[in-house]
Amino acid sequence: MTIAPKKSSTETLKKSIPASRRAVASKRSAYSKAEVEEIFRRFKVQRPEPKGELEHVNPFTLVVAVALSAQATDAGVNKATRALFAIADTPEKMVALGEDTVREYIKTIGLYRNKAKNVMALSRMLIDHFGGEVPRTREQLMMLPGVGRKTANVVMSMAFGEATIAVDTHVFRIANRIRLAPGKTPDEVEQALLRVIPDHYLFHAHHWLILHGRYTCKARRPECERCIIADICKAPEKTFDIPAPLVELPLQFSDQPA
Repeated sequence: MTIAPKKSSTETLKKSIPASRRAVASKRSAYSKAEVEEIFRRFKVQRPEPKGELEHVNPFTLVVAVALSAQATDAGVNKATRALFAIADTPEKMVALGEDTVREYIKTIGLYRNKAKNVMALSRMLIDHFGGEVPRTREQLMMLPGVGRKTANVVMSMAFGEATIAVDTHVFRIANRIRLAPGKTPDEVEQALLRVIPDHYLFHAHHWLILHGRYTCKARRPECERCIIADICKAPEKTFDIPAPLVELPLQFSDQPA
């Protein structure tokens, strides 16, 4: 007579929990409310008024700049758009300029041919459907060619003062790496961050996370020795447990892709 091996209590418990509930549990933040509060408190001390690094003069130029920043650096976009926005800071002026001319201005940016087409198309749509004004809702912004959810969230935050979470590559990486808000897609990470970030930190939260990812928790090698949350961080690969001095930093500008 063969006796089947006895299952551990852990295995029994796992089988008693539906797979959907186990999946949700695995995506929960690894931090307590107190720990999340402390993380963002430190981010605020370090950068009291974080700013987006894309240069713009109005909501229209912001939409264009963010759309151009996909797979490009903010520094590279700024270099190309300074001259462009000096002569075309409205949809009407951009359309009058023409696609060929726009393409010449932005040819140093990756995917510039397709991006020039999108700039012209979104400019025409703004004129034809929105009276030349940038719409304020996510749904309407995402109707514009070349504008996805991330771009729409950036515009809502920076142009119209809405508390949104724009999940770019840095935010997506940080949320998963440090297990703050795990998710398989940008939308999942966005929703998870909205659940865990305290309301009083929400407006600046995505900028804090972006800047932390650009300058400290870098993609190739996190600089844990320079991290102000090293003692709290639950990233499996972290290499340092002592937090860096908590001091306010000057504005920084990166050459890393957005």
